[in-house]
Amino acid sequence: MKILVAEDDTSLRKALVSILTKSQYSVDAVDNGGDALDYLRSGLYDAAVLDIMMPVMDGVSVLVQARKEGCGMPVLLLTAKSEVDDKVTGLDAGANDYLTKPFDMRELLARLRVLTRKGDVQQTSILVCGNTSLNTQAFELSAPGGSYTLASKEYQTMLFLMRNQGIVLSATQFLDNIWDVDSRAGENTVWTYISYLRRKLEAIGSNLQIRTMRGAGYILEVHP
Repeated sequence: MKILVAEDDTSLRKALVSILTKSQYSVDAVDNGGDALDYLRSGLYDAAVLDIMMPVMDGVSVLVQARKEGCGMPVLLLTAKSEVDDKVTGLDAGANDYLTKPFDMRELLARLRVLTRKGDVQQTSILVCGNTSLNTQAFELSAPGGSYTLASKEYQTMLFLMRNQGIVLSATQFLDNIWDVDSRAGENTVWTYISYLRRKLEAIGSNLQIRTMRGAGYILEVHP
């Protein structure tokens, strides 16, 4: 599941990215409202966490504009203010929930689970390609020969491949969608996780192949 975090406080933004990543979410993080709106327009996210007080555009303005443009994803607002009027303003703008700073990270995770639960019910938690399935709740990769519970980055890499089956994906796209912008991951990191997945797919009898397209990236294909 992919989450957008928009928070201008560097330490809090890094903490949010860390805890969400450890909780098996794929996370993109930005530090201003202008970038947040651009990212929301991509439609790639299952939920967003927006700080109200941000440069360029505040979180409420971002939310109002996103809703006008048809963005329907769940949004959790963060605010340092506790006045009822601020909460009402956020909810009226289209927020699904809010948290007042400071907050406990466990509560943030619980609220995100609630916000995304409806989407999980409406959409299957099992992705299938060829004879292989990926359980997006248990992070389990299965084929006729067995199954593996994937580690966080393995799962996110496999999910990205399966959601884009038949499309050539560059190493940069993997890095942008899976790794934190502040990480030191590079193309060799992507290759390493592709190698892990190739071995596991072969071990469980999958008919999926992650093929390297020289100079272009990787593509997930189904082979008889």
